[in-house]
Amino acid sequence: MGTALFIIDVQNDFTEGGALGVTGGDAVATGVSQLLADRAGAYDIVVASRDWHDADNDNGGHFATGEPDFVDTWPVHCVAGTEGAAYDPGLVTASITHHVKKGQGKPAYSLFEGVTDDGRTVEQLLDEHGIVDVDVTGIATDYCVRASALDALARGRHVRIFTDLIAGVAAESSEAAMAELAHAGAELATGLG
Repeated sequence: MGTALFIIDVQNDFTEGGALGVTGGDAVATGVSQLLADRAGAYDIVVASRDWHDADNDNGGHFATGEPDFVDTWPVHCVAGTEGAAYDPGLVTASITHHVKKGQGKPAYSLFEGVTDDGRTVEQLLDEHGIVDVDVTGIATDYCVRASALDALARGRHVRIFTDLIAGVAAESSEAAMAELAHAGAELATGLG
């Protein structure tokens, strides 16, 4: 019965100064690095996801062709191979065992929609390593963190969300996401406390 850490979308375009930067994003990067320095050995696998969008199309309508509505359509962000798609420099990646890219040509919020470079899904990784427990960190609370945690719960995993290691787009929607996740069975905890 193994344990995994999810690090969701801690990328330059989602941290301060990025195309869709959220307040607290850089702090998530350094906080997750501290967690890994303190407790990397507690995890059988460490899975980090990144949005990895195509540069030459609207990614299935994900990139707005006009004004973005910030619900279903967004400004251009996390284009594959760009600085915006890179991990935030505050995130120390040495302990990450699996890198997952999602949104390649289509909208994708959950890390379960992504694949490793060798084509494995997150569900396959969890099954291969006998993962029962999943700790969740990352950006953004009200979008990709929410979707990833709900998918982990739907796949029968025990999910613990480290509320001190996430950052959201907006306070109201982030609070709603946390309430929804708690109601769905996620445990809310602190990673560094």
